[in-house]
Amino acid sequence: MFTGLVEGLGSFKSNSGDRFTFSWPGNPSPFETGESIAVNGCCLTVVDFDGDDWTANVITESLSRTNLGYLSPGDLVNFERPLQVSDRLGGHIVQGHVDTVGIVRQPAPELVIAFDPRYAKYLVDKGSIAIDGVSLTVVKAGIDSVTVSLIPHTSYMTTLGKRDIGERVNLEFDIVAKYVERIHTLGIPAEFPENTISY
Repeated sequence: MFTGLVEGLGSFKSNSGDRFTFSWPGNPSPFETGESIAVNGCCLTVVDFDGDDWTANVITESLSRTNLGYLSPGDLVNFERPLQVSDRLGGHIVQGHVDTVGIVRQPAPELVIAFDPRYAKYLVDKGSIAIDGVSLTVVKAGIDSVTVSLIPHTSYMTTLGKRDIGERVNLEFDIVAKYVERIHTLGIPAEFPENTISY
């Protein structure tokens, strides 16, 4: 689990098939094989590393839902390691499971992102959304777009201040909203049926 507080900026170096290599200069702690790192909000697993560089396998599902497949060598990316039990939850609960890609309609500081309208149900004004892995407060929840405001620190410390009109960004909607929708869709029976599972 992540919080949407980006730890550092790095870059995409190259890929060979599903193996993507990134560079993280100034990485605050040594890499470990098997650890998770969110790249633009997409949770990836370190399978190899060398100095500031590390490699992960990016599967088809991740490529279909994120902007990782559109990266070119040298492109900046956001990095975040998972939350530890002793850490503060400074942003909001971010799983690293990107839902879809949005398109920048208006650049920072009033960042407007267009997306598939079917995801609008997960947004409320003053709620939370993760954009390229950055935890942000929703200023305006539209039917096919979301508006967020970036403070100078966020613009400088993440990729979002550098995004131009037409660029793709990763969107992860609030997991709490998804659970509420699931409960609403299934309904809650007045009486639960007896357990019919055979052991």
